[in-house]
Amino acid sequence: MEKILYKLDTFEGPLDLLLTLIQKNKVSIYDIPIALITEQYLEAIDGIEEMNLDNASEFLVMASQLLYIKSKMLLPKPETDEDEEDPREELARRLAEYQQFKEASKELRKSEFATKYMVFREAERIDFPVAEYDVSHSTDELLEAFNSILRRQIRRAKPEKRAFSQIVGREKVSVDDMVEKICKVLKRGKRVRFETLFRPEDSKPEMIATFLAVLEMIRLNKLCADYDEDKKDFILTTGKN
Repeated sequence: MEKILYKLDTFEGPLDLLLTLIQKNKVSIYDIPIALITEQYLEAIDGIEEMNLDNASEFLVMASQLLYIKSKMLLPKPETDEDEEDPREELARRLAEYQQFKEASKELRKSEFATKYMVFREAERIDFPVAEYDVSHSTDELLEAFNSILRRQIRRAKPEKRAFSQIVGREKVSVDDMVEKICKVLKRGKRVRFETLFRPEDSKPEMIATFLAVLEMIRLNKLCADYDEDKKDFILTTGKN
């Protein structure tokens, strides 16, 4: 048999060397002729102790594993253990996984070379002019707008079970819930009319909680309120924070 001559520093590790030997002999990973491959492997790493390799110990560990598998396959199988696991099975699994990663890295390397000399233009930032709104409004103006909406709602509202709330107990409405509701509305449209935050079926506590939520969000710069002369209503937009 001709002597196997390999430079170990050209291999990434023992699995890389093993895979090369298997491909050279044109045998299957799942049916390794362990005696032949072990002999060739030992020839390839002969004198590794004198080589200055960072992973020399990995090649020696694999050599011991191959010798162990070879010795197990030379032992006669007990007649009672027909379903005994093939000692090569674990090695075959590791080799198959390594082969998949190696092929995947080749494909990634092709993509790297394909895009290496491409030049991409940086995205341009387009600044859109924002209309300035210099008019400042007091809380009283927003309160008057709310009172106007509240009066209309009361006139339109039909008698409900809520009309008896003073008898059976007060309705509890959380301002935090109303803040969450306003945030959801603004996510859909970014701009919303103040009046549209109040539904015809809203109770008075819900309307008051919504109004307080608007004031709190304006205070925290979460909302901006601008007055629209055409629609005679405040327009709410998301704030800076």
